Amino acid sequence: MRRGPVVSTAPAAVIVMAAGKGTRMKSATPKVLHRIGGRSLLDHALTAARGLGPAHLVVVVRHERDAVVAHLAQVAPDAVPADQDEIPGTGRAVACGLASLPADLTGPVVVTSGDVPLLDTATLTALLDQHTERGDAVTLLTTELTDPTGYGRVIRQADGTVSAVIEQRDATPAQRAVREVNAGIYVFDAAFLRESLTTLGTDNDQGEVYLTDVVARAHDAGRPTSALVVTDHWLVEGCNDRAQLASLGAELNRRVLARWMAAGVGVVDPASTWVDVTATLAQDVELEPGVLVRGATTVGEGTRVGAYAVLTDAHVPAGAIVPPLTELDASRS
Repeated sequence: MRRGPVVSTAPAAVIVMAAGKGTRMKSATPKVLHRIGGRSLLDHALTAARGLGPAHLVVVVRHERDAVVAHLAQVAPDAVPADQDEIPGTGRAVACGLASLPADLTGPVVVTSGDVPLLDTATLTALLDQHTERGDAVTLLTTELTDPTGYGRVIRQADGTVSAVIEQRDATPAQRAVREVNAGIYVFDAAFLRESLTTLGTDNDQGEVYLTDVVARAHDAGRPTSALVVTDHWLVEGCNDRAQLASLGAELNRRVLARWMAAGVGVVDPASTWVDVTATLAQDVELEPGVLVRGATTVGEGTRVGAYAVLTDAHVPAGAIVPPLTELDASRS
């Protein structure tokens, strides 16, 4: 229970995990570089993380390392890439990220993932606030699913304290019945994280270093732990294959259009209209069915965009009428 107002404090660091192969995407493009809503999955994650104002921003890389680092240079030149070695697992990824930070770093360290594109700064702020207020060693983000298959289960004590996260492969039948699942987003006390990572092994079904084992370490040491449960599961939905990429893209677009309609933009057919998160629309813009608004496009007040028009990085002045099937692309002008 909150004991009073919390003043958000910037974290000492944010570590974004982006080293995975993404095998199920079946693509030559690294998973975190696939795009929805005008940004890569990684760029969405970095945008949310950067909103916290961290002192350090680290991205852990391995698979297609050069492509990911080149992308970072474009979208987040302030981020420091950290190379994960051949030892697998999220625990090892975070250890490699932590090694790129000052050895005497103290304070909260946020750990997030490069393939959770709908996670926003507001949710991360709420998690950080809970961690700071309680003085937790570990605070994790969770959600409850009707079908939790494949996710790590969050194990709580009778008083609600989080005592462990058990991966599906290692869970007992009773633990698999738990519907609260780990979202893979955390805030750690830097000193406790650094100490705990040195004790983790690979004694599990996957033979990997599990970051989730730090939760049990904290509980066993008598250090406070807690979880923030989010009811909007889309905020913590990860992307592992093309179907999930499409679902996340559709949900993101639905939210983008809802925000613009609430601000006075008319959308005749939201099911067929797509607007990137980087575009800007003024009040009383009208979008007819099938319109695509991409990149850094700006559309002035009172403009009507005809059916199936495609606007890419375009500037459309107020009061304009864009005929149906028009294609405006600033890069071609």
